[in-house]
Amino acid sequence: MLTWKDIIKYSVNGNPTPNRRVEKTEAEWRQQLTLEQYRITRQKGTERPHSGALCSIYDEGQYNCICCDTPLFDSTIKFESGSGWPSFTQPITPNAIKYHKDSSFGMVRVEVMCNTCDGHLGHVFPDGPAPSGLRYCINSESMQLDSKIEEHNNDK
Repeated sequence: MLTWKDIIKYSVNGNPTPNRRVEKTEAEWRQQLTLEQYRITRQKGTERPHSGALCSIYDEGQYNCICCDTPLFDSTIKFESGSGWPSFTQPITPNAIKYHKDSSFGMVRVEVMCNTCDGHLGHVFPDGPAPSGLRYCINSESMQLDSKIEEHNNDK
């Protein structure tokens, strides 16, 4: 389980190695993504609080990166934070997320990105529930819920 200390270490000393890399030109990203998805994931934008389609959805499945379909978060660790964005306590694997110190807007935060394609997801904060104490605050536009994962598991 990742802790705030791990997050700070990654943001300062380097991130875990991803399982794979996906790199595309800006033109390819623009063609693949909607305008809002592009603004958020490739230009580090943020959606308005409580406006994202995934804020109030708690269906079973996994949340994948909208850019490269990499699994990011499992629905079992999603929680209602009251922040206005989907919130999670842990990534699906320790190397799914990339961490970067963000000093924009006159504050210091830790930006989280997809470690596979560098798509901006949101930020992580040390004010989440136990046991990790982490709150991954993620833009809905940067993810898609894959509920078929549970269906595939039930078929076995």
